[in-house]
Amino acid sequence: MGKVKIIGSKIKSLRLEKNISLKELADEANLSEDQLTAVEQNSASVSLASLIKIARSLGVRSNVFIDDQAVSGPIISRKCSIDEKSQLVDTSRKSMSYFSLAGNKSGRQMEPFIINLAPCVEKDFIFSSHQGEEFLFVLEGAVEINYGDDVIILEEGDSIFYDSIVSHHVHGGCLKGAKILAVVYSPVQ
Repeated sequence: MGKVKIIGSKIKSLRLEKNISLKELADEANLSEDQLTAVEQNSASVSLASLIKIARSLGVRSNVFIDDQAVSGPIISRKCSIDEKSQLVDTSRKSMSYFSLAGNKSGRQMEPFIINLAPCVEKDFIFSSHQGEEFLFVLEGAVEINYGDDVIILEEGDSIFYDSIVSHHVHGGCLKGAKILAVVYSPVQ
């Protein structure tokens, strides 16, 4: 829960600093005011897609919310550090948890994550779209991606690179979940 508190506090601080109302930011991020309030009060986390939209609305990169301490040199993530305690859970979709692989890297242009996806049980997906690009590599399991009107199935070892402005939704396959490496690039403006 520590990272969630950092993210919520940073969002609120930047919003107030930039004199943006709660309603304006919630509308930009496709969240209700109650959802954004819960995030800012550290009682809920935010989806990766919403975090990118919030960052864009505030004129910053999403890494601003994830960074703990800025480091200018290389960032190394050891396998043993990627555990349940360090993951951010997407409460808007309880089927996803993610771990930032470069949370302390200052000035980065992209966001690398390890994302765990539970097997898909939903059928009514909330699609996301935002400026930028995404690269996904399936480490384990199977992933289904709804990209525009297409449905793409990826198995272990498969990858996809796409423009994230096209409406999309990424979820675990119906029979088994997945672990993926995701790299997201989202320009500030």
